[in-house]
Amino acid sequence: MLIGVPKEIKNHEYRVGLTPSSVRELVHHGHDVIIESNAGVGINCSDTDYQAAGANIAGEASEVFEKAGMIVKVKEPQAGERKMLREGQILFTYLHLAPDPDQAKGLVESGAVCIAYETVTDSYGGLPLLKPMSEVAGRMAIQAGAHCLEKENGGRGVLMGGVPGVAPADVVVLGGGVVGTNAVLMAMGMGAHVTVLDRSLKRLEELDLQFGSHLNTIYSTMGAIEHYTQEADLVIGAVLVPGAEAPKLVDAELVRKMRRGSVLADVAIDQGGCFETSRPTTHAEPTYVVDEVVHYCVANMPGAVPRTSTFALNNATLPYTCALADKGYQQAMKDDENLRAGLNIHAGQVTYEAVAEVLGYDYTPAEDVL
Repeated sequence: MLIGVPKEIKNHEYRVGLTPSSVRELVHHGHDVIIESNAGVGINCSDTDYQAAGANIAGEASEVFEKAGMIVKVKEPQAGERKMLREGQILFTYLHLAPDPDQAKGLVESGAVCIAYETVTDSYGGLPLLKPMSEVAGRMAIQAGAHCLEKENGGRGVLMGGVPGVAPADVVVLGGGVVGTNAVLMAMGMGAHVTVLDRSLKRLEELDLQFGSHLNTIYSTMGAIEHYTQEADLVIGAVLVPGAEAPKLVDAELVRKMRRGSVLADVAIDQGGCFETSRPTTHAEPTYVVDEVVHYCVANMPGAVPRTSTFALNNATLPYTCALADKGYQQAMKDDENLRAGLNIHAGQVTYEAVAEVLGYDYTPAEDVL
């Protein structure tokens, strides 16, 4: 199979679909790889590095899309990229379709086979291709939140860890999954006072065992959310409903009651955000203020650390990329129900139930189209 990797064009997105080592592995499997010139410059990998791994270099993205049987990316295809997709072509990338009807419409019309990293599952019920970026985003949310709390950035002027005689920042994490756990890890490492809210008692027990009595674990109810967010300096939105829109846990009225200069960091923004006042931002303009509360809602947060993010992502995606290329997408998905869960759109049909439901499409099970 000829596998194509275009350069990412989303605002301040520096990650790339394949590393040189991943290219070498695919070439070893007998496949050809074509990569757009300078696609890896954001992770400090040159065209020469890719050529040494066995890739061919294309001058423009249009050549990659025209020739490749499978496109491997990181972020969802932008409007111009969607127009270059063709019927039967495989697209393997993050999609996050539920809050993005324009993208869904474009992919349905393309006739392409669209497989989303974020809905591929594993035998434990986890999301193995979402996990590495969730780890990065959870840790970055604290890093970004600490920066936003500085006075010149509109924050309260609070140091995360405080100093002897002065209280540290109060950090509230909504959701104890992969994002939330990594946010807790970083916030506690910086010396903050941390509270995590989750609706799973089992998960709260696990977090209590992992972090001990220094972490405040609270069962999540609307009353608890209202209480703890009003007392917080920094709130991390870390909830996820796989493939569907994130629930709105903090409404506009509650935002108005929060401390002046406090910060909301919405890691769920890819799925629509879990704060009512959230809207996607970019690394160029990462924040805005609503009712004197700073909002950090960058939709591609891990893109700020592209080298770490790309290598972490490739560690997870490469086995699936190889399977799709080695077997063809139909056989690969018939053999692996977890990979099959990643199929969101197939030849104009929506094959992921949560996406079909929220966007108003007829749902066709993946098994039916395979």
